[in-house]
Amino acid sequence: MGRWRRVWSVPLLVLTLCVAGCGLTVPSDPQGTLDRVRGGELRAGASASGDLVTVDGRDVGGTLAELVEGFAESVHAKVIWTVGSEEDLVDGLEAGKLDLAIGGMSDATPWSTRVAVTRGYDSIPGAKAPVVLLVPLGENAWQAAIEGYLDQELAR
Repeated sequence: MGRWRRVWSVPLLVLTLCVAGCGLTVPSDPQGTLDRVRGGELRAGASASGDLVTVDGRDVGGTLAELVEGFAESVHAKVIWTVGSEEDLVDGLEAGKLDLAIGGMSDATPWSTRVAVTRGYDSIPGAKAPVVLLVPLGENAWQAAIEGYLDQELAR
């Protein structure tokens, strides 16, 4: 058994060092969303949904919008809002035109086959069911940053 450990330990060490040297991080963003948004613009989509998301012309408000604005502030970004239907917002996420989308989407959303879905949050004021935010597929560091912010803010 000791011989096998020595045989496998050297290649494993070399592989580990190679991967670490490549600058890979976990979670990662293949499209670089988190890095692009930091200190820049957060392109957010909004679909009206009661007190969670209010839309008055081009003005977006409500409890979810306030959370998005707070997250943007935490990464030194400015929110650029796009208002549309849930389907339009999902299309925008898939096309890379939006970084996240909010509305009355619950953790049972049918959009989960086309975009990534955050954990469900039932402690958001005005939520009747666990509410989720939608983000582009594969942008795991981006999603983790948003969820970390929501976990912190909603635990207060």
